[in-house]
Amino acid sequence: MADLQNCDFCSLNPLELFEQVTAQGEKVRSLKAEKAPKDEIDTAVKLLLSLKLSYKTATGEEYKPGSPPADFTPVSNGPGDTEDNDFVDPWTVQTSNAKGVDYDKLIVRFGSSKIDKDLINRIERVTGHKPHHFLCRGIFFSHRDMNQILDAYENKKPFYLYTGRGPSAEAMHVGHLIPFTFTKWLQEVFNVPLVIQITDDEKYLWKDMTLEKAYQCAIENIKDIIACGFDINKTFIFSDLEYLGMSPGFYRNIVKIQKHVTFNQVKGIFGFTDSDCIGKISFPAIQAAPSFSTSFPQIFNNKSNIPCLIPCAIDQDPYFRMTRDVAPRLGFSKPALLHSVFFPALQGAQTKMSSSDPNSSIFLTDTPKQIKTKVRKQKSAVYTIIFNHTWVPVHHLTFTNRLPNFFVSLHSL
Repeated sequence: MADLQNCDFCSLNPLELFEQVTAQGEKVRSLKAEKAPKDEIDTAVKLLLSLKLSYKTATGEEYKPGSPPADFTPVSNGPGDTEDNDFVDPWTVQTSNAKGVDYDKLIVRFGSSKIDKDLINRIERVTGHKPHHFLCRGIFFSHRDMNQILDAYENKKPFYLYTGRGPSAEAMHVGHLIPFTFTKWLQEVFNVPLVIQITDDEKYLWKDMTLEKAYQCAIENIKDIIACGFDINKTFIFSDLEYLGMSPGFYRNIVKIQKHVTFNQVKGIFGFTDSDCIGKISFPAIQAAPSFSTSFPQIFNNKSNIPCLIPCAIDQDPYFRMTRDVAPRLGFSKPALLHSVFFPALQGAQTKMSSSDPNSSIFLTDTPKQIKTKVRKQKSAVYTIIFNHTWVPVHHLTFTNRLPNFFVSLHSL
């Protein structure tokens, strides 16, 4: 009976299990208070224990009354959020605040942890390197389980990095450099492998483009990524449209994830509707799969216990909340994350730079004339981008095609 009940509960997410354990616990207390028949109480207690076991299996933690699982706390992005009017999901970032998204509130809503001075000091102590200026300046501001990655490194246990790019245009813009610049630093100081997923399949599903165009954009974006200077002996860049058909391990993990995530879960996380194509509904499992080392048997020799660290913008966190939820049920470690802020659009901080809106972005292949025109069209004369240890006004920069040295050269100020 217990095995059957556990099977019945395996499709529930941790938050649903938490709620059921809470409700069943109240029922047991009520039955005892009413002095119900012993067999009725025993049946209710057995169900409660079965639910608690399912909860521990799903989360890796014991049930604690009043403490719902942080990785699956619901995040509301809808119009009812009148308190701050920030809308953040993997495809849209928008706020009514001229100063931009309130990241402290976003940490609370997403259930992540702030990168504080203690964590930055520990990174310096463990690596023997000065912290990257993106950490010191709060460009990377939030994390999940970074201390566990540092524990693994101190104990000489392996881990790897995973980041990615959705190629919606043939050139990347300067905002895309933030995670790649920081990931390069992480690879250098920790000396670990890196996998970079190019989600050309996602862009085909979400954008009005052909498969051929999506793949062409992927190839062009890969050129920009290679120019960042990653360690060629420890970096694997792959297109979903190519790799999925070549790697049984990758596809097996996708199918495992798909089996353990319900349609109600992805609707709640990503806001999918009945009119969305089934490709969108199944895609989150594809972005989740690189979090598990068995997706890359040619790199990790089918070892399943190698943890993963994901540097990304915080709008990608919903994918990895889902991944962290499903990981214990598949016997994998939860991926750790480091979250960055958004790079504001040229029009202002109320939205982010987007390849879909050329006027909002400075592309890595823009000519000096194009950059000058874009900047002069904007009302703000103080728009800045990140360069080395400072925020540099755009009008001080010269851009060249495929811009070496992180695509930027600096005029004398």
